[in-house]
Amino acid sequence: MRITIALLALPLVAAPRPTFTEDVAPIVFSKCAACHRPGEAAPFALLSYDDVKKRGPMLAGVTKARLMPPWHADEGWAKFRDERRLSEAEIATFQNWVKSGMPEGPQSKLPKLPEFPRGWQLGKPDLVLTMERGFEVPADGPDIYRNFVLKLNLPEDKWVKAIELRPSARAVVHHVLYFLDNTGAARRKDGADGKPGFGGMTAGVARGGSLGGWAVGASPRRLPEDLALPLPQGSDIVLQSHFHPTGKMETEQTTIGLYFADKPPSRTLTGVQVPALFGFGAGIDIPAGEADYRIRDSFTLPVDVDVFGAGAHAHYLAKTMRLTATLPDGTSKAVLGINDWDFAWQDQYYFEQPFRLPKGARVDVEIRYDNSTANPRNPQNPPQRVQWGEGSFDEMGSMSLIAVPARESDLAELREALQKHRQAAISGRIRQGVGQLLR
Repeated sequence: MRITIALLALPLVAAPRPTFTEDVAPIVFSKCAACHRPGEAAPFALLSYDDVKKRGPMLAGVTKARLMPPWHADEGWAKFRDERRLSEAEIATFQNWVKSGMPEGPQSKLPKLPEFPRGWQLGKPDLVLTMERGFEVPADGPDIYRNFVLKLNLPEDKWVKAIELRPSARAVVHHVLYFLDNTGAARRKDGADGKPGFGGMTAGVARGGSLGGWAVGASPRRLPEDLALPLPQGSDIVLQSHFHPTGKMETEQTTIGLYFADKPPSRTLTGVQVPALFGFGAGIDIPAGEADYRIRDSFTLPVDVDVFGAGAHAHYLAKTMRLTATLPDGTSKAVLGINDWDFAWQDQYYFEQPFRLPKGARVDVEIRYDNSTANPRNPQNPPQRVQWGEGSFDEMGSMSLIAVPARESDLAELREALQKHRQAAISGRIRQGVGQLLR
């Protein structure tokens, strides 16, 4: 089942005295209701006049500040599918409505609510898996990385179009990565310390590849065209969960829904991440008070690739992120810009029109960090020196292309080049460490 949303007439110019039914409801129903409804991530519903009027001034404020709806891809770069960004006219409509006393308007003009599937945003999954036991996240203390094994016992190979994750304690779950283990090693480690799952990172355990992941703010989506990820017979899924204590003890028992493809894809999905390993080799070391710390990295494509989307990842101090491609003829193509990074809202962005980057194109990334008191998202006051690390108060930084080789026969060459890029990052980090020891 797919989400069906009625075509709503959104204002091109803000009405000076808008009403809810004629002007505000079309915006709320198309851009807000998907999350602001019972059972979803938002803390309150926005499905009626009373719902919206109760929070009218707040909605006018957060939309004007572009905090809501959460959409951080900059305007003027590429066009994306399912954009939640509000236009200037839509933002002005909220402002004018509140200033006019939030009138309801004629009931005959109220548009029909969008039709959403019950429970799962992508409709009924082909397979639902839940952690066997809940994991207790303490009220305070450092961030926790914990791995949980979901036993598949599949009788045959499958191909995954989408995974939808439903945390039971959303407040403490920052992100979850999905790995495959086809060795049984994860099962053997599971519960060895008396608690569900096992600690640390999955390196050396989950060797069957990755199925992507979920982070706060991400919306579940099916992969475009015939793209799908392999789920081999005999594999288990390992959830690598990042928990951030919030001051209240919570018990997390994650459920995921898997959506399968009818057949294998014609080409293999390949992530092109720059810098590699989430910036592990970039030497991130941000002095306290530094308001304009930057890292840069590039990767030259060894083959033609078709690009379907892009994404980014960093922690609290990142401010701006830029992903561009420099073509062999020297021209530049804007891919993804984020002018106001928010650790609490991370997403992947799929292009309305996929495009091809030719062999020899250089993927360039620049990420800027602000470790000063002027950064309202800086979690430490006064600011402290921050280096690369896995905890929320450490830093990372990378941007990625969601791509496939234009010709499947080029897959091995692309993977080899990406592996060399990762190895260079590791070698660079080792040299940095040795250099610091010798100082």
